[in-house]
Amino acid sequence: MEDSTWLETSETEKELVRLWRAWKTMIQMMQDRGYEVSEHEVGISLETFTVRYSMEGIPARERMVLSFDPSPEMLVKHTPLPTKNDPNPVPAIGKAFVRFAKESSPGIKVMRGFAHEMAGKFTTAIMITQTALTPAAKKIVPAALPETIIELFLEQELVVNITHHNLVPKHVLLSAEEKKKLLERYRLKETQLPRIQLADPVARYLGLRRGNVVKIIRKSETAGRYASYRWTL
Repeated sequence: MEDSTWLETSETEKELVRLWRAWKTMIQMMQDRGYEVSEHEVGISLETFTVRYSMEGIPARERMVLSFDPSPEMLVKHTPLPTKNDPNPVPAIGKAFVRFAKESSPGIKVMRGFAHEMAGKFTTAIMITQTALTPAAKKIVPAALPETIIELFLEQELVVNITHHNLVPKHVLLSAEEKKKLLERYRLKETQLPRIQLADPVARYLGLRRGNVVKIIRKSETAGRYASYRWTL
């Protein structure tokens, strides 16, 4: 009995550490996208996380929810260029919401409820799950909430921040104005740029959308640093 209790406690502690790491990566991800995040959240300790997001040492995923406001810089970066028909465009970004699903395998009912809860409140909603959604549950998302972008991540995908790996170059999203100047400078159409897929891990991390252009900064032994550009497809 004692050995069984020790094993259970040990596995629970491991789960809390894993969730803490996933939570920290999520916070860093939202900050890297340009949302306003307090330094207290970025540097949350395991002890603080355990107090906030567990009950008697057991993970309480129902508490693991957070909303984010876009920073002024992010609003500028996501504002389309003025046109004759739209001389005063509004930012194509707004508040974001993140939830760790308490259900081990969220189904159609859970996703419908999530979509209904997000409707009209958030432009981006992120659901982080323990296991992959069924194909039927995934189909609910765009049909139920076309005006809000819903993103899905697995907890395991966030345990390690992939952008902190020394082999992953820095990716920087260009604003509409920066994109325009880049294309004019090289006399290119955006479709002539090398492409990055929406399914690319870094593209998902940064929440890239179709038509975005990212600047990729790499280190070089000869040139120091050099930049390349990718168009999101």
